Amino acid sequence: MSHQTPATDRPLTTALAEAAATAGHAPSVHNTQPWRWRVLPDALELRAVRERQLSAADPEGRLVAVSCGAALHHARVALAAEGWTAVVERLPDPQQPDLLARLTGLTRSGADPEAMRMVQCMQVRHTDRRPVSDEPVPAGVVDDIVRAADAEGSRLQILDADQVMELAATASHAGTVEAEDPQTREELQYWTHRADAGTGLPPEVLPQDQPQTTVPARDFGSPGDLPVGPGHDKAAVYGLLYGDEDEPDSWLRAGEALSALWLTATRHGASVVPLSGVVEVAGTRQTLRQLLSGLGYPYLVLRIGIADPAHAGPPHTPRLPAAQVVDTSAVRDQRP
Repeated sequence: MSHQTPATDRPLTTALAEAAATAGHAPSVHNTQPWRWRVLPDALELRAVRERQLSAADPEGRLVAVSCGAALHHARVALAAEGWTAVVERLPDPQQPDLLARLTGLTRSGADPEAMRMVQCMQVRHTDRRPVSDEPVPAGVVDDIVRAADAEGSRLQILDADQVMELAATASHAGTVEAEDPQTREELQYWTHRADAGTGLPPEVLPQDQPQTTVPARDFGSPGDLPVGPGHDKAAVYGLLYGDEDEPDSWLRAGEALSALWLTATRHGASVVPLSGVVEVAGTRQTLRQLLSGLGYPYLVLRIGIADPAHAGPPHTPRLPAAQVVDTSAVRDQRP
């Protein structure tokens, strides 16, 4: 879909279906893509797909909601780029807990140039788990990333040097706990060995060796094919994405904030790597709350840095075809 010349004379249902398809670029834990969209004559609904929930690492569905929130923000931006403004109803029906959001009340507006640029960022955004370069992230870029999260109702606390060392110890402990859990190991094996499935993490995006970094990255249990250079994470910035509540609505908003800050980082040429392992273990998640002085609930840890220019970026992870995640049956019969 091209957003260079928005076609505002197209039917609303076409714009909704294309926005849902564009949302497929959103990041998700282990590239599970745990969402499904339903196009209605005047609305777009987002549902969680529990079959793609991590039963061992994410039994409460926190990361499902964060992942779906990222897709929700992608869809909102895609609609804005096409000249549509939507009202977002989050968790609109208590009787349908998997119905996470509804985009409704759509009105025509001028195509948003900033949204158009963000759609372009969606198409190039990726996750590079290798060490970053020695180039520091400019302070102004960090400020823009923090503001992008704030604008979506979550907050990003940038950690100081002492807090990064505490994070490193906490992440190491979380890695040990998960490595000793057979269900978690089995789950990782499943999501890293899904050739041609359209989901999961193929070997091409996973490092050949564990990066030698201060804050340990997740050990996926088996080496990938992505060469790891000699870099470190000394120039990286670590942030803690958090909010005031620990409920599905706040998890969804955290995903929207994740999308917004990641696209902002991509626009500035910065790399973002989410570190979810440390929030998957109850004990280490509580330790992160202490870093927030008990004033908020952690949703995700993020590493922000400048990718090593000597290495080409890893390939994009696979995506499910739009036909599998976008249901247009409610409007199909209405088309001429």
